[in-house]
Amino acid sequence: MKMIVTPRTTLEILPAEDAALLLAYYQENQAHLAPWEPIRDENYLTLPNWQTQLAHAQAAFDAGSEYRFVALNHSRTEVVGVCNFTGVARGPFQACYLGYSIAKKYEGQGLMQDILEAALDYMFHEVGLNRVMANYMPANERSGHVLEKLGFEKEGYARRYLKIAGQWEDHVLTARVKADK
Repeated sequence: MKMIVTPRTTLEILPAEDAALLLAYYQENQAHLAPWEPIRDENYLTLPNWQTQLAHAQAAFDAGSEYRFVALNHSRTEVVGVCNFTGVARGPFQACYLGYSIAKKYEGQGLMQDILEAALDYMFHEVGLNRVMANYMPANERSGHVLEKLGFEKEGYARRYLKIAGQWEDHVLTARVKADK
């Protein structure tokens, strides 16, 4: 896979030998991300975990079943954010789910929109998907705003959709199809 370069970041499937970069991202942003993620076990913030996660991400990329992009600054010294396209379904569906996060210090600078625009272009035009679905908690207005700006449309509301931070949370269901933008 070629790297996807945006004006301020580079997206790649991070190799396992760079696991320390992703570990640092999750350590530095643990409190920032906690309200929007499942409760993690004690092994989550360890280097062996992230080495394993990245090895699995590479294998899934090679198989075409997941695309777990890490957005780095251009000097490759820091993770800015991540965007994961998972649950890739082929056949007549040609769709997947999108999940993403950005470092606290980079919020509000338009970086997530830039990262996602580049990644979505790759998923639609290189991978050949027709539909990308992204769901967010109603309280996460920033996420909803980013998705709206990217052309995602609200398709529904799911009660008790995911267990986040130890509680079952409702989610707004959105999607973007290739022809939308």
